[in-house]
Amino acid sequence: MGRLTLRAAGPARPGTVWRRYVLLDQWASWSPQIRAVHADGRVIAPGLSGTVESVAGIRVAFLVEAVDHDRRDWTWEVRLGPVRLRMRHDVLAHAHGSRTSLTLHGPAPALAAYAPLARLALRRLVRP
Repeated sequence: MGRLTLRAAGPARPGTVWRRYVLLDQWASWSPQIRAVHADGRVIAPGLSGTVESVAGIRVAFLVEAVDHDRRDWTWEVRLGPVRLRMRHDVLAHAHGSRTSLTLHGPAPALAAYAPLARLALRRLVRP
């Protein structure tokens, strides 16, 4: 198992970035690999489960494990077959906007494959 942390900073306000995380309908607007999110709820909350549909039509199951709205951080697990990734996201105020980080835990090959897409998504997330 491996661990990887990615970061991005940009001019979007922390509240804006957090809303983009919290509202499932926003995910496809900043994460280019996502076509849609299918879940019973529309807001991240502990215990929320569903699938994320990629632009290639692949559906990845997810379960939100923890959300702290005050600290603006959340953790979830995604699963595709036997491969599981645990991801922790946070949003912090930054001198000129916000900073976000993503820490991934999982098999090293899966982390390496996902990292370029995640970096692109994080950069888009912190744009105005």
